[in-house]
Amino acid sequence: MTIEEIRQQIIHDPDNASFTEKGWQPVFMAYPEAKILIIGQAPGIKTQEKEQVFRDKSGEKLREWMGVTDDIFYDSKQIAVLPLDFYFPGKAAHGDLPPRKNFTEKWHPSLIECMPNIELTILMGTYAQKYYLKDKAKKTLTETVFAYEEYLPTYFPIVHSSPLNFRWFAKHPEFESAIVPVFKAHVQKLIK
Repeated sequence: MTIEEIRQQIIHDPDNASFTEKGWQPVFMAYPEAKILIIGQAPGIKTQEKEQVFRDKSGEKLREWMGVTDDIFYDSKQIAVLPLDFYFPGKAAHGDLPPRKNFTEKWHPSLIECMPNIELTILMGTYAQKYYLKDKAKKTLTETVFAYEEYLPTYFPIVHSSPLNFRWFAKHPEFESAIVPVFKAHVQKLIK
């Protein structure tokens, strides 16, 4: 099955009917050539409306950490992005609702199978880390991120690059001074 065929299945899945009725498309980016896979939470409303991953301040910061241009990120087909849910899940009291349960297990395996060249999976945020690392994830996001070496070479856990995480960044400046350069080096090694 091709990535486009899977995309069509997602669009026509009854579980996604309410989103399809709104005219929303599933938001993800996948290519057979991809070497780097970014797993995030779920699109925010702005991303859903733009129908393109990381076209926001979070994306600017993420590309800065990776050391890649917009062209490399979007056009080189070397980078794929699979949120845990491909649709904006709605608003919660504080922030957005979490990704829907069962969505990831239903769609990620077949999409990942279409990307046989993935060499590094970036796990962005708690939801992605808990889902993919299972019991190997630490008690907190901070502990998991700072134990990144334990998950290499397959996974690189990072904090979400959202400006809303400014308090976390202020509390943990060593993330950007010590971990981001290592992260960037791993990305650069795989990018042509």
